[in-house]
Formats: sequence, C-alpha cells, structure tokens
Amino acid sequence: MMENAALIKGKIIAIDYGTKRTGLAATDELQLIALPLETVNTSELLAYIQRYSLSNPIAAFVVGKPSTLTGEASIIAPHIRGFKRKLTLAFPQNPIFEVDERFTSSMAMQSMFQSGATKKQRADKSLVDKIAATLILQS
Repeated sequence: MMENAALIKGKIIAIDYGTKRTGLAATDELQLIALPLETVNTSELLAYIQRYSLSNPIAAFVVGKPSTLTGEASIIAPHIRGFKRKLTLAFPQNPIFEVDERFTSSMAMQSMFQSGATKKQRADKSLVDKIAATLILQS
C-alpha cells in the first residue's frame, strides 16, 4: 500500500485526528524513522500542515481510521471523512492512506509508562496524541 509513497520523495505525515486536537507524526525524508511531530488544535490542522509543507516536502499522508471493537465506523468517522476531503483538495498530488487506529492511544499510554514517563507526562493528552500518531505511522 504505502510502497507507492516511497516512490515519492518527502516525508510521510501521520494524522491521529480528534475533534478538538490532532496528533501528528512524520517520517524523515528517507521514510525510515517515524517521529512525533506536534499536537495542534483541529481547527488549525489544515493550515498547520500547509505551513509545514512549505519547508518539508510531503510524499503522503496516513490518517488513523477509528473503528469500534467490532470493526464498525466510530462516531468520529464522518469528521475524518470531511477532513480527508479538505486534505485532498489542498494536496491533490499526495496519496492518503488509512490505517486502523484501534488501541493506539492505549498503546501510547503503555509506551509512556514503560519508558518511565511521570504521571504528569502521562496525563498530557497532547503528548499521548503525538505518540499515537507515531504508532499509526509505524504500522
């Protein structure tokens, strides 16, 4: 699936979309390493990505696809579809891939716990969102 993105030079951006804030992660330009990027207010998400793209070539996007434990679309799915339409209009040359994001937030919390993050750090939802985006990108 994302082999096509590897043919295009630039970073792959992962998006852990939320109605209030969105976690972002990015690869390096060789698309080998996934790193947390930023957590932004969702209302400013598209503008942030557009500014970021001015100094960082983007090859593709990976958007977390939220679903319930039974595999049905989650309540946030319509919001994500709307965002993907806007993203497609803003970046028509960049493919957008969807990746199952079930459990990424809990995996992010577990990762933070195992790495020795303090209770205050684990309570920082913006940090959790960035790490969840990184997990989406790694998958």
